[in-house]
Amino acid sequence: EVQLVESGGGLVQAGGSLRLSCEASGFTFDYYAIGWFRQAPGKEREGVSCIRSSGRSPYYADSVRGRFTMSSDNAKNTVYLLMNSLKAEDTAVYYCAAGVPSGDYLGLLPLAEYDSWGRGTQVTVSS
Repeated sequence: EVQLVESGGGLVQAGGSLRLSCEASGFTFDYYAIGWFRQAPGKEREGVSCIRSSGRSPYYADSVRGRFTMSSDNAKNTVYLLMNSLKAEDTAVYYCAAGVPSGDYLGLLPLAEYDSWGRGTQVTVSS
């Protein structure tokens, strides 16, 4: 069974940084796409970044490009999201997700491409 556990969330001042971790088990990164999503109160879940199973460079949402960096440690089966220059609008519950892509996409993979989800970790940015 695929399992994902997020950690690293917390309260931080605007302009600060946080590094989120997603520890995965039950699958190999070689065949899966891994994505980060976030959901703020009253809003739909939105894609933040993803790494495709093709091994290509990560993709980012326009709102975080240049500030967030996604990386992975295959030996630890862990994916990270380094968030710099945080803004109040980054406040949300952040989720890690995994899935086997059904096709090729430009940019972020659609929400429907992900089958497994972590429970999420809260990120709160104070302005």
